[in-house]
Amino acid sequence: MPTSPSEPTAPGATGLVDLAVVGAGPAGLAAAVSAARLGLRVTLLDAGDRPGGQFYRHPAPGLGAARPEALHHGWAAFATREAALRAHESAGRITYLPGHHVWSVLPHEGAWILHAVAGHAPEEEAAAVTARAVLIATGAYERQLPFPGWTLPAVVGAGGAQAMLKGGLVLPGKRVVVAGSGPLLLAVAGSLAAAGATVPAVVEAAAYTAYAGQVPALLRNPGKLVEAAGYGGALARHRVRLLTRHAVTEAHGTDRVEAVTVARLDRDWRPLPGTARRIPCDALAVGHGLVPQLELATGLGCATRPSPDGTVALVLDAEQRTSVPGIWSAGETGGIGGAQLAMTEGELAAHSVAGAPAGARLVRRRARLRAFADAMAAAHRPGEGWTGWLRDDAVVCRCEEVPAGRIREAADELGARDARTVKLLTRAGMGWCQGRMCGPAVAALAGEEPAPDRRPLSCPVPLRHLAELPPATH
Repeated sequence: MPTSPSEPTAPGATGLVDLAVVGAGPAGLAAAVSAARLGLRVTLLDAGDRPGGQFYRHPAPGLGAARPEALHHGWAAFATREAALRAHESAGRITYLPGHHVWSVLPHEGAWILHAVAGHAPEEEAAAVTARAVLIATGAYERQLPFPGWTLPAVVGAGGAQAMLKGGLVLPGKRVVVAGSGPLLLAVAGSLAAAGATVPAVVEAAAYTAYAGQVPALLRNPGKLVEAAGYGGALARHRVRLLTRHAVTEAHGTDRVEAVTVARLDRDWRPLPGTARRIPCDALAVGHGLVPQLELATGLGCATRPSPDGTVALVLDAEQRTSVPGIWSAGETGGIGGAQLAMTEGELAAHSVAGAPAGARLVRRRARLRAFADAMAAAHRPGEGWTGWLRDDAVVCRCEEVPAGRIREAADELGARDARTVKLLTRAGMGWCQGRMCGPAVAALAGEEPAPDRRPLSCPVPLRHLAELPPATH
């Protein structure tokens, strides 16, 4: 039986497992059930309380949602794998540990030991799992490009708005502007409108003409084109206006957002003078794509590469191996690509760990979906001119309340040439989120190219957990 989140699991307490999977989203869930089917003993650890990750977030049972699948695309693929997880769990082939946030992976006597914080404060406990191989499927978090007023109440992430709807069956407001860049915006706007919100506009900073040079990748993925057409049809039915090559450059309000200023952008995402207009709203859902969550992998020394969307992803071989022997990865950590690609990569990784041939069909599917993902990433990559909408008094680091002017001063007058030096001079990125929200913006203002964020701990850890570690693991 799986260990409950409140019971610490000491190294070796449940025996050495063949594979530890970190993350129960699409990639990790697919990897775990595929590995168990191939005969491996698997432990699946996840920070959430239920499988599915952010993509397949679903309402808590107490909310009594009659049809949670109505809020999701591709629900059947998740439901099939969740049922397989429960079957393998009952048979003892998978130990599923929800509420376990893995903060470090370390070599341990020819294997790996995964340290985790289990449960929720203030009752969280230390836990550890020992495995021969590790698959990192930690997903991604939203990329935010700050603008004046983005700290107002009812300004939420685009993915956050979708999570509110999927997980809590609530809307961020009655009249919601959806803004930023990337295909997620269309899905969010369609979901909000279908749930009863008025969406006056989807404000997309990129131009869809950027896909013109990616025709081969598009034609190889007709299902994705059908999906996009479905989103477009949903927007048309709900009379949602699509503004491409536009951005929200300021949010206005006192107790909460009351309106946003939208301006047309040039090719480099600089606001064009004289094009600004106001759109009344009581909520704003904004996001510029996703950033791979790499702390565990980079802490191990896994090699990274620049992605077409301006983020950093892991270097992976054809079988999802990282540059560190014994460590695999799948899903958004290898580059943002969506749930279907993540599940495909999870299956590929499981076959690789098990030493079983994956099959040409699976390999071709991964190549086709990855090509489409790279095309999307390149089309929606933020232009360098987006910092033009940041006034000096606009807050960039919300946790430490550091304005853009102080970061510019550090870069222009004090000689800071990277985000780390800016952090030391201004405290930007030293708050609770540890730079996850402001990191891309701070790097851009410092003139730094995207770089991996290396840190020994991937989440906050109680000091008593560190003190309880054996001396060899300190």
